[in-house]
Amino acid sequence: MSDITPFRIGDERIGAAGPDEVSVVRSPYDGHEVGRVPVGTTADLDRAVAVALARHRDGAPPAHARASVLDRAAEALAEPDRQERFARLLAEEAAKPLKTARVEASRAVDTFRFAAATARSLTGEMVPLDASSAGEGKLGFVQRVPVGVVGAISPFNFPLNLVAHKLAPAIAAGCPVVLKPASATPLTALALVELLVDECGLEPGWINVVTCPGRVADHLVTHDDVAMITFTGSPDVGWGIRARAPRKRVSLELGNNAPVIIEPDGDWATAAAKIRVAGYSHAGQSCISVQRVYVHREVAEAFTDALVDEVGGLVVGDPLDDATDVSALIDPGETERVDGWIREAVAEGAEVRTGGTVRDGVLAPTVLTGVLPDMKVCRTEVFGPVVGVAVYDDWHEALRLANDTRYGLQAGVFTRDVGRALEAGRVLDFGGVLVNEVPTWRADQMPYGGVRDSGNTREGPPYAVQEMTERRLVVLQG
Repeated sequence: MSDITPFRIGDERIGAAGPDEVSVVRSPYDGHEVGRVPVGTTADLDRAVAVALARHRDGAPPAHARASVLDRAAEALAEPDRQERFARLLAEEAAKPLKTARVEASRAVDTFRFAAATARSLTGEMVPLDASSAGEGKLGFVQRVPVGVVGAISPFNFPLNLVAHKLAPAIAAGCPVVLKPASATPLTALALVELLVDECGLEPGWINVVTCPGRVADHLVTHDDVAMITFTGSPDVGWGIRARAPRKRVSLELGNNAPVIIEPDGDWATAAAKIRVAGYSHAGQSCISVQRVYVHREVAEAFTDALVDEVGGLVVGDPLDDATDVSALIDPGETERVDGWIREAVAEGAEVRTGGTVRDGVLAPTVLTGVLPDMKVCRTEVFGPVVGVAVYDDWHEALRLANDTRYGLQAGVFTRDVGRALEAGRVLDFGGVLVNEVPTWRADQMPYGGVRDSGNTREGPPYAVQEMTERRLVVLQG
């Protein structure tokens, strides 16, 4: 039996109130116990918010101090031994294969570095008040000030870097945080908070973390002293949060069913090689995992054969094995759901070209051909290791098919035609359009987010900090 990892409120580490108030974190791959955390309550959230609010009222540390904390966090996370420890923890609690977990650990370093740069460059603007006669003799300027206490709710699929994308901008903006990490993968978030406070000089109370079920976390959403909620997760939950908190600032980064269009002049071989990773990394459990591929009839057969060969070569198994490419979904219920969607698609006319089986609880990476727009594997976010391929004859038909979705996070296009690349940028209704790249690609400083059911915000430290600050006008009479 593993020790209980406490959560943190201010300078206190909070353990379990009793033996029944413990949540066991288990490996999604083989079910072994990875750790234990306390089950927090609404009273714990009240205490955490009170501590955070007191910090806010005391005023944020100066920008150089906030930036220094973020710099130290980046340096600490970049240490090779620590990179490996975080990667192994990700592999254990999320079943993220080590090679993928190491990429996430490396990206978190960049997230803190860019947040440090943002803290140092955060600025407002001058207002030319004397442009009107009423403003003659007055000086006006806008400051960016912290919005207040931020309630951060993070998902299971990126337990380190998506937590970093909430905490690092909040530190840069000067906002205290109450973090509710995903119940399935809380240990990485707890380790990151300990690093920030114990080694990087962040004063206790600026980041508070409470491990609690989602039904308890709803108290954070409706709490009067929480100024902003930042949430990453499913559209139904996200928009439900938005509805229950109409007077708060609510930033949502939600789901997608990312499309890729492959034109006859596009590099379809490169597209197939990239989708090998982009459709199946972390078993497809990414908001921008490639899900729908629309390939022109002229190159459809060659592309599909190449993709099937690429996917058929993926190594499936233990996430702690360096050779593994794809491991288990987050829980058996998700495996059963995705497997059911595959079988339903086949019953509706799709063909399994590779995969489509479950062995030792792990769903094999799957390529479906002949998919249709109304199949669940096309219409709804799969969040599993499944890519569907459909054939088109006309460029504008492909654009229409890609846009035929309630989501709008990122889309990809492979073409050498600059005119069509520019048209895709105009016509595809997504937060990001990537040309000759898969929509799964992301750099941590870029504006990342979607439209429609995919969300209402942009992440990336320079953009998240804008969300976490208010404009305050100051007018001086000369």
